[in-house]
Amino acid sequence: MCGIAGILHLQDNEQVDSNILTRMNTIQSHRGPDADGFHYEAGLGLAHRRLSIIDIAGSHQPLFNETGDVAVVFNGEIYNFAELTTELTAKGHVFATHGDTETIVHAWEEWGVDCVQHFRGMFAFAIWDRNKQQLFLARDRLGIKPLFYALLPGNKLLFGSELKVITAHPQFNKALYYPGIEQYFTFGYIAEPNTIYANAFKLNPGHYLLLDKRQPQTIQQQQYWDVDFSAPALSATEVQEQLLPRLKEAVDIRLIAEVPLGAFLSGGVDSSAIVALMAQLQQDKAVNTCSIGFDDKRFDESDYANKVASQYHTNHRTGLVDGNDFSLVDKLAGLYDEPYADSSAIPTYRVCQLARQHVTVALSGDGGDELFAGYRRYRFQLHEEKMRAMLPATLRRNLFGPLGRIYPKLDWAPRFVRAKTTFQSLANSALAGYCDTVSIMRPQARAQLFSPLLKQQLAGYQATEVFQRHAARANTDDALKLVQYLDMKTYLPGDILTKVDRASMAHSLEVRVPILDHRYVEWASRIPSAMNIQQQQGKAAFKQALEPHLPHDILYRKKMGFAVPVAAWFRGPLREALQQALCSEALADSGLFNQAYIQQLYQQHQSGQHDHSSALWSLLMFSHFYRQQMG
Repeated sequence: MCGIAGILHLQDNEQVDSNILTRMNTIQSHRGPDADGFHYEAGLGLAHRRLSIIDIAGSHQPLFNETGDVAVVFNGEIYNFAELTTELTAKGHVFATHGDTETIVHAWEEWGVDCVQHFRGMFAFAIWDRNKQQLFLARDRLGIKPLFYALLPGNKLLFGSELKVITAHPQFNKALYYPGIEQYFTFGYIAEPNTIYANAFKLNPGHYLLLDKRQPQTIQQQQYWDVDFSAPALSATEVQEQLLPRLKEAVDIRLIAEVPLGAFLSGGVDSSAIVALMAQLQQDKAVNTCSIGFDDKRFDESDYANKVASQYHTNHRTGLVDGNDFSLVDKLAGLYDEPYADSSAIPTYRVCQLARQHVTVALSGDGGDELFAGYRRYRFQLHEEKMRAMLPATLRRNLFGPLGRIYPKLDWAPRFVRAKTTFQSLANSALAGYCDTVSIMRPQARAQLFSPLLKQQLAGYQATEVFQRHAARANTDDALKLVQYLDMKTYLPGDILTKVDRASMAHSLEVRVPILDHRYVEWASRIPSAMNIQQQQGKAAFKQALEPHLPHDILYRKKMGFAVPVAAWFRGPLREALQQALCSEALADSGLFNQAYIQQLYQQHQSGQHDHSSALWSLLMFSHFYRQQMG
């Protein structure tokens, strides 16, 4: 895995400042500790940090075609590079290396912007074509690899693998993107294509940018791929016969590496499935696996991971996150570059740290919940949709709206009597209800948290607009597939894949995600919803296919998730640090929040009256971000 960076002067040929580009590239050296490389020409600078995985001796970047007029800097893996090399060689292209990077420049020569349609893998890359005076930026279909960009005054384009690469430029303006704050306290992250900064953007998954120096104009992202639900549904027989063989093939092509390779093994369904298939594919050697355990058994899955490791005779290693492991809080703020509120970033960081001691590449099970409907919230959404269908919208608003407002928030009570959130969701439309379901803080809480200044800047903006924008493009009327699509467009790239990329790259570890192979995603999107959720069981078809390969209690136990005991931390060892962060000058001076309401959240949590751990963690991480980046 690698890091890329670059500067393009769109309207002139002024020499790029090598000191600035070197600084931008050096700040992401953790992504590629093995080598760096630069290329300069009139009005252009390209930079690269390399983590050597394939063709270790060759494929140094920036890499050029045989005539030296097309260059690429690339982060990721093209898994079908061998087939592409054969095809492009037959068309007359001459290769000088044995890796996957060179296929990109020749594919560009052969197919232009359509080259992305030929790549199977995870990638973010930049191609410079000197003859055409064009810069082509592209990101993989699901957003596994990140790519940021910004346009400075004077039409100077910056790009990089992390946001800190962009902000390292001395001319970058760190003005806040205020709707991003609304998104953050709703979702726990800022959704693509935006960042916390008004002047920096994420390239959307499945999109590209084509910039032409001869015709400089407004930068626009172009979509080249999307999940399509219009294809005929698969039959039960097709699902049963093809689900695992297709996944096994996706795993198989991800076992190519010239460095030690292993897998994450949490003891959950998805990671266990990947390890089982890896063990079947490499029977001549044991799979290297690693997991993280907790001293708090409510959060610990290590016994289940050990069970799978024993079944498949893996070289298994377990690390421990103890109940006081909050030393990463400050580091995480610098790692993610913008507010990011998923507390499972802590164990993710630790498991990547453990894995890197033994391997350079690790396979993960990310994507299984989105693809096969594994989240409990999907089942809730279907139930709520049935009730919405039975009652007119006006009646639902008048009946459930007041109930949602007056019903107490019984965080301490058994789940079946905690009806407040259900009432609130039923009063809304399907999209607004689902947005509430996934929210860290609901609209009423955000309204109390935000200051008059921030509300004025937001001018009525609501994070629900993110879902509305994506729902308008979802080619389905299926209630389950719609929310799966929303998660694949928002939660998956904004939270899950961001978490894994930054945590793994902090340790120079490459993570591969076979479940998110785009061909597999295209196939799995045709599975009927009734086969994904059966008798209140999510991932039904997936689990049934895995029954010959994994124990029953691995497949059908209650889902735990990769969580940390934040609520207890905030009432115990992290109490004082939390209070200091909430009362910090950085948070107060920002003018963005109602400080009295923040203290109310803190006091209610300390008393045990309410569990505000998610909201408080979000505020803690925002405070650390603001102090580090805006101070």
